[in-house]
Amino acid sequence: MKGPVFYGAGFPYRDIQKLPGKLIVLEGPDGVGRSTQIKLLRRWLEDEGYAVSDTGLTRSALTQDGLDAAKSGHTLGPLTMSLFYAADFADRLENLIIPALQAGFVVLSDRYFYSVIARDSIRGIDKAWARALYGIALKPDLILYMKASVDSLVTRLIHGRGLNYWEAGMDMHLADNLYDSFISYQELILKEFDELSHEYNFVTVDANRKSNAIFEDLKEPIMQLLHNRLTKGKKPY
Repeated sequence: MKGPVFYGAGFPYRDIQKLPGKLIVLEGPDGVGRSTQIKLLRRWLEDEGYAVSDTGLTRSALTQDGLDAAKSGHTLGPLTMSLFYAADFADRLENLIIPALQAGFVVLSDRYFYSVIARDSIRGIDKAWARALYGIALKPDLILYMKASVDSLVTRLIHGRGLNYWEAGMDMHLADNLYDSFISYQELILKEFDELSHEYNFVTVDANRKSNAIFEDLKEPIMQLLHNRLTKGKKPY
């Protein structure tokens, strides 16, 4: 068991001694299939006997209703949006992620703060300020980056749930329609993710393929992470 490692000061008012669980983050752009993979990974890990908790952006009861209402009006400014997401993250980290890790759970996070600072950066938020804001963040044990081309993303969304205002970056006035704006916005996001991947040591997985192939590639580094502690006494994978 190890003590917590934060990107900054963490929560100075909380004495967190040990976190026997593991924090695994899935990152990637809109439409890449993170939610599908989280479900598959959770089912697989639970079948293997692991206690699993999952979380994701804007799931905090503290901020979810307010953020949804603010985004519905399409008038949310970059700084206000950034602080909304930071409050959401802080609440979930302190009241969901850390308690689950203390209880020995494997926590699967559908995005972390990396997506937020990528979005912040292309909207003009100072990068150093954005990173300092997340000095409270616990360092994950594994960050899996599902990387896909913009063509792949737009095809999936058009044939799936469709494009929406914020995923297309319409607030940035990159184009006068959802399709062209989505392409321009996601190209900017992918550039930020490439930078973040080097900075935070993402493990990159090719997400331009079918979900089963992606799932198998995601499992490999997870098995390497969990093997020594959680598969003791089991046959090797």
